[in-house]
Amino acid sequence: MTHVPEDPTVTSEVVTRRVTGLQLRVMSTSGPQLLPLPTRGAVVIGRAAEADVRIDDRSISRRHAVIHLDGAIHVEDLSSANGTRVRGAPVAVGARVSVRPGDVIEFGTVLCAVSGELIDPTPAPVVGDIVVEDPAMVRLHALVDRVADGPINVLLLGETGVGKEVFAERVHQRSPRRDNAFVKINCAALTDTLIESELFGYEKGAFSGAATAKPGLIEVAEGGTLFLDEVGELSPLLQAKLLRVLEDRQVRRVGGVRSNPVNVRIVAATNRDLEAEIAAGRYRADLYFRLNGFAITIPPLRERVREVAPLARRFARLAATQAGRPGASISDAAMALLEAYRWPGNIRELRNVIGRAVVLSTSGVITPEHLALERTRPSSPALQVPPPAAAPPAAAPPAAATPAAPLPDSLREALHVVERQRILDALDRCAGNQTRAAALLGISRRAFVSKLEMYNLPRPRKGRDEP
Repeated sequence: MTHVPEDPTVTSEVVTRRVTGLQLRVMSTSGPQLLPLPTRGAVVIGRAAEADVRIDDRSISRRHAVIHLDGAIHVEDLSSANGTRVRGAPVAVGARVSVRPGDVIEFGTVLCAVSGELIDPTPAPVVGDIVVEDPAMVRLHALVDRVADGPINVLLLGETGVGKEVFAERVHQRSPRRDNAFVKINCAALTDTLIESELFGYEKGAFSGAATAKPGLIEVAEGGTLFLDEVGELSPLLQAKLLRVLEDRQVRRVGGVRSNPVNVRIVAATNRDLEAEIAAGRYRADLYFRLNGFAITIPPLRERVREVAPLARRFARLAATQAGRPGASISDAAMALLEAYRWPGNIRELRNVIGRAVVLSTSGVITPEHLALERTRPSSPALQVPPPAAAPPAAAPPAAATPAAPLPDSLREALHVVERQRILDALDRCAGNQTRAAALLGISRRAFVSKLEMYNLPRPRKGRDEP
């Protein structure tokens, strides 16, 4: 499995994979269909009799689209009359958009999803964008595998970018529902009206523009798993409607007069503290307890530092491949800086930083100056190097205190690179005024001059405002 976390943009990875057991689940007005897909080749979707997958629906063109299976899955629109959409985004004619199992594809008004599993044959201990190397993560994945085998709903908790969607896919792929659809919906991206029609579907004539009936995503996930990302963003109205579905196991389409039974497993994810939201009156306690059959908290990247290096190297390889370059390596100084950083954006931020560094590196080696770690300047105490000038005497430490271990040479080098750049930036912002630059960095002018000498930086000429 692969994941570009929690990112609304449509992207794809150039990764060689073995594709097994794929099926196309079709939900149309004539009822659901489950059609096998080959492991390789091109599958034409259309209304014509000669189409590889024939969908008899008026919104489908005779040759509507093609699904390419070439070690990955891509969808291409064939100049259809009513268009093709992947994850809610329109597919440009002639473009190939990456699709993963569980992604919702709309051919006209017909909803489809690819079921099955993409298996990455590389031996690295990687699950999606999560490198399983930290002992705590090994135990977490083992727990996920045990929970996945049961029928209860799962609530994934953790900061933005930790890989909650990857874990949701793992729950589905390790469950008895793996052969059915894995449907994802971002609750934060849709309005009340839109999310209601997307989740529950609608009947013909339910509102202006509803020319045909359309099943909702809950119906599309029949027998499979519905992943509700950012479930903490649901409005009170949608919270009540979702609770009713979970309690009754029935869905009534917008404009409908009867309810249809559904059999889906809910995996929800949020970066919010739902218990605090309940205490503040913004979230329903009964919905929380329905979703929280089993809660799994995913630790942030800063708590599994040993996974930063393998993740960074993997992202560098992927970014180099996408850029058409032979490869990209990471210097020891740059790696030390990556491992010292706190990563507030977690895996997503790491991937973006490495992707930018690959673009900036012309030699194929990523060095500290290629890393856009803006939060390291100047407020991060972990990345501030003490000035060489003598510091004022400090109070005696407690008797139990132990001296801090010396910094590794590679980390010290990386930190000096960052500090040197901060000095240059401060001088540039202050037009060469050393007193103001020192104040900007929060140090004395004497310490600032010492740093200029330490880094062999020329002292700017005194200006009219220089004391």
